[in-house]
Amino acid sequence: MVDLSRRDVVALLTVLGAAGLGLRGSSAMSEDLTFADPAPFSFDALIADAERRAQQPYAVMVPQAADIIARIDYDAHNKIKYRQDRFLDVGDKARLGLFHVGTFFPLPVQINLVKDGQARELQYKADYFTSPEDSPARQLPDDVGFAGFRVMGADSERDWLAFLGGAYFRSSGELDQFGQSARALAIDVAMPTPEEFPRFTNFYFAPLENGDLTIYCSLDSQRVTGALRMDIVRDGKVVMDVSAHYFARENIERFGIAPLTSMFWFSETNRERNMDWRPEVHDTDGLAIWSGSGERLWRPLNNPDRVMTSSFSDENPKGFGLLQRDRNFKNYEDDGVFYEKRPSVWVEPKGDWGKGQVQLVEIPTDDEIHDNIVAYWLAEKPVRKSDRISLDYRLHWVKDEPHPPELGQVIATRIGRGGVPGQPRPQGVYKIVVDFEGGPLSALEKNDETVAADVTCSSGEVSFVACYSNKADESWRAIFDFKPAGAEPVDMRLYLRKGDATLTETWLYQFSQVRRTG
Repeated sequence: MVDLSRRDVVALLTVLGAAGLGLRGSSAMSEDLTFADPAPFSFDALIADAERRAQQPYAVMVPQAADIIARIDYDAHNKIKYRQDRFLDVGDKARLGLFHVGTFFPLPVQINLVKDGQARELQYKADYFTSPEDSPARQLPDDVGFAGFRVMGADSERDWLAFLGGAYFRSSGELDQFGQSARALAIDVAMPTPEEFPRFTNFYFAPLENGDLTIYCSLDSQRVTGALRMDIVRDGKVVMDVSAHYFARENIERFGIAPLTSMFWFSETNRERNMDWRPEVHDTDGLAIWSGSGERLWRPLNNPDRVMTSSFSDENPKGFGLLQRDRNFKNYEDDGVFYEKRPSVWVEPKGDWGKGQVQLVEIPTDDEIHDNIVAYWLAEKPVRKSDRISLDYRLHWVKDEPHPPELGQVIATRIGRGGVPGQPRPQGVYKIVVDFEGGPLSALEKNDETVAADVTCSSGEVSFVACYSNKADESWRAIFDFKPAGAEPVDMRLYLRKGDATLTETWLYQFSQVRRTG
């Protein structure tokens, strides 16, 4: 298997993002598709195959004509188009278009249709694609295979789901705009050893009763095998019910479950004037957690000066997700990529996930082309050789949280110089401003002086804590000065209360004195 670095995967995701810009299609599947003979299929058999493979040494797969595929770079790949009269119908609601192999996805995946307990593999043909006369693709062998697929609605002119490279996939969601990605697993993210990127190898498609599509997937990598079933319903929102079964070939130190991958460059919190002309640039602006105890947490994202991993311990979490809360175009001013429409993705565990932690990994970036944010669940029990890990969860690709808290939510985090305007500013003191909106805050009187901000920091000195209603709108503002005790990052925690009653979710923030300047 081709070794992928995080840089390669980031480049791959750029292509996958471009893949979601829209594809116009015909109204019916072409009859000019070739399939292999049918073979028995069931999800139980797919799981058994994954367990069998885990007992065998990892089989390194070498791409065909690797020297030619290496010449199919980003630009060359975008010129290779799947023919509109070769779409593959899956039931009445979904049609598939296929991706060609390229530099960042040289290994083929198997594409199968399932009907009546039988699977038929779609055979690759070069004439399923069109390409320029000078395209390197024209020099490839006749059985090079497909790199991945995209899904279009039967009565739609745009694709809404795409799988391409590794075990990554993404949906355009409720607002029909591609953004962050999900993947099957995240293995050893931000560890001293290189991150491992499992890949989907085989896909099986069947129409879903009362839904759009069922996708069965085989997964393989050096240290793990897997079989997944995804039942997908697209009804305005996109909801995916995932049943995942993994088998460990070797010990795995950091086995990230239900991972989400996103981009955060800057927002109102960390924007510097010479960063970019736009006010904000990010696919998502925060991590939301609904803990097993019922606490609601909001952690604004950072673009740190070094890789940072934050862990939020929990037991049987009710959900977590990377969300895009800021939906105001004026806060982005980008009419090309529409960051205000990027989907939020919420992970809703099913059953007992036990003890563990939601981990957030933030990686430095100096541009919007890098997916530098990863969030996932890490079980307390480490994964060891021959372990089986089975779990179910639901992915929501939506505009807003599917289960919003009945509390005020954080809508902005701002940082500036501490002190009082017009007076000498104290050195090394910062002013932190957090705005909340909604929930019980909406029913409060504007002059309610019993509302208080509860602030704690892991180190440093907090002073001048204040809380008041915003005179311009319905939000409430908490504000305080903070003086760090040293150079290390500081964990901050804040919420609003009225007596013993909690009014808002808990704002968590990792403060660092290092401010990015470009």
